[in-house]
Amino acid sequence: MVCHSGDLDKLYSALIIGTGNLSMGWESAIYFTFFGLERLKKGGLDGGNLSRMNFLGIGRWYMRRKMKQANMASLQRLMDDYKELGGKVIACDLTMQVMGLKRSDLNEELVDTYGAVGTWWNDAKDSDITLFI
Repeated sequence: MVCHSGDLDKLYSALIIGTGNLSMGWESAIYFTFFGLERLKKGGLDGGNLSRMNFLGIGRWYMRRKMKQANMASLQRLMDDYKELGGKVIACDLTMQVMGLKRSDLNEELVDTYGAVGTWWNDAKDSDITLFI
């Protein structure tokens, strides 16, 4: 998967799909690029707006409330599960340069490897399914 957005709902989708793949015995790698990298920053899993209907943060608050009522796991828990099941996280080092990010800005425990698009293509070329989130 390519996760180019740091929006709360899109990251939830990527992690839920990735964890579902892993729980079915498939492999999963998420390539974080552009604003998706924001969620890999230290404390970044706590941030992010909704991609639509954010309404100055009220939409985000409402969505988090509904998720809590539905006993939905936090992003940190989903990421922990994803990593524990063997999910791979690739951080785009070219985009890191563009956005002024250093490796020390990211939560090193989340990132398996750093690489440009060729690193992602190397994983994706043998894949049956590729998603852009």
